[in-house]
Amino acid sequence: MDPLSIAMLAILGVLIFFMFRNSRKRKAQMEELREQMVPGVEVMTNFGLFGTLITMDTVKNEAEIEISKGVIVKVHSQTLAKVVAEDAVEDGAPRSVEEAMEIANREAAEREAAGEAAVSETDPEFGELSDSKDDKSSK
Repeated sequence: MDPLSIAMLAILGVLIFFMFRNSRKRKAQMEELREQMVPGVEVMTNFGLFGTLITMDTVKNEAEIEISKGVIVKVHSQTLAKVVAEDAVEDGAPRSVEEAMEIANREAAEREAAGEAAVSETDPEFGELSDSKDDKSSK
């Protein structure tokens, strides 16, 4: 066999190896997800519907989700994408976009106030010409 054929077979072998490896990983992830799917947990479906899992029928592949108080939706169990867990919020971290914008605006105002206090009115800013007599006489 020539080296090109050996290289092609090696590449094919590597591709087959990764295909089986990814398949096993995906099966393990799905099994872990199914173990987390117990009644009472917050879930999200593939199409973005959030709710509380009420029942899960593995024979019929159906799940009932309560999306609002008294509103129950029946979906196929394979549409359950993930279990929603509340992330631990760091102290001082914004909880919404509005809060983040408020913090950013406040910090910008503080930087601007500190910058104005540091620059004296007699000193020229970057790129400006000075009209003071001291500058002309020193030349």
